[in-house]
Amino acid sequence: MARKKKNINEMSFLDHLEDLRWHLIKITLAIVIVGTLAFIFSRFIFDDIIFAPLDMSFPTYKWLCDMATYMSLDTSFCNDKIPLILQNRTMAGQFSADIWTAILAGFIISFPYIIYQLWKFISPGLHDNERKHSRGFIIISSLLFFTGALFGYYIITPLSINFLANYSISSRVDNQIDISSFIGLVRSSVLASGIIFELPIIIYFLTKIGLVTPEFLRKYRKYALILVLVLSAIITPPDIASQVIVAIPILILYEVSILISKIVVRNQNRKLKKHVRNS
Repeated sequence: MARKKKNINEMSFLDHLEDLRWHLIKITLAIVIVGTLAFIFSRFIFDDIIFAPLDMSFPTYKWLCDMATYMSLDTSFCNDKIPLILQNRTMAGQFSADIWTAILAGFIISFPYIIYQLWKFISPGLHDNERKHSRGFIIISSLLFFTGALFGYYIITPLSINFLANYSISSRVDNQIDISSFIGLVRSSVLASGIIFELPIIIYFLTKIGLVTPEFLRKYRKYALILVLVLSAIITPPDIASQVIVAIPILILYEVSILISKIVVRNQNRKLKKHVRNS
C-alpha cells in the first residue's frame, strides 16, 4: 500500500521522523545496490582506479615531471617507479578491503540520489519561490562533490603517495605497506576533498538559517586562511608546493561562499522590505 504524503503543516514530530526514515531507507538501498555492482566489478576498481597512482604513468606524475623538467628541477616525480610494496597481513584483509571499497563506491556514485532524497525531505518546508530558485541544488551540490573527489584523487592522493613512499629514515627500511593503510589514504583523500568542496552549499544553508553572514565571513577571512593552511597540511604531504596546490581551490571556494552568503542576505532583505511595504 502506497504511503500517503501529508501536508507539511499537518505533520507531527513523529510523522517527520517516519518520513526521514523512509528517505534514509531509500538512500541505504541505493548504496547497497550500487555497492553490489561495484563489488562485482571490484577487479577493475582496484587495478584501474585505486592502484593506478602507484604507476608512474599516472597523469599527475607525468604533468609534474614535465613541469620539473621544464624548470630544471630534480624531482621524484620523474622516477621509474614508486618504491612501495603493498601487502596483506590478515586473513580477511583483502575481503574486508573489497567490501568497504564497494560501499564507498556505492556512496560516491549514488551521491546525486542521496542529495535528491535529502532534498525531498527538506523541500516541503520551503516556500514555493524558495523551492523554485533552488532547483539546481542537486546538480550544483553533485558537481561540487564530484569535482572535489576528482581533485582528491588526481592531486592529493598522488602527491601523498609519492611523498610518503619516497620518504626514508634509513636505507635499511623498505616501505611494505598494508593494503588497509593504502586504501585508507585514497579513501580519506577523495572523501575529504568531496566534502570540503561542498563548502558553498553549507554556507548557503547556514546563511539561510541566520548562523552565518557575509560580514562574519569577511571578518574572519584571515582566520579561515590559517585554518585552510592547517587543513592542507593535514591532508597533504608536509611540503610547501603540495599545500599551496591544495589551499588555492579551498580559498577560492571560501570567496565563492562569501558571494553566495551575500546574495542570500540580499534576497532575504528584499523580501522583508516587500513584506513590510505590503503590510
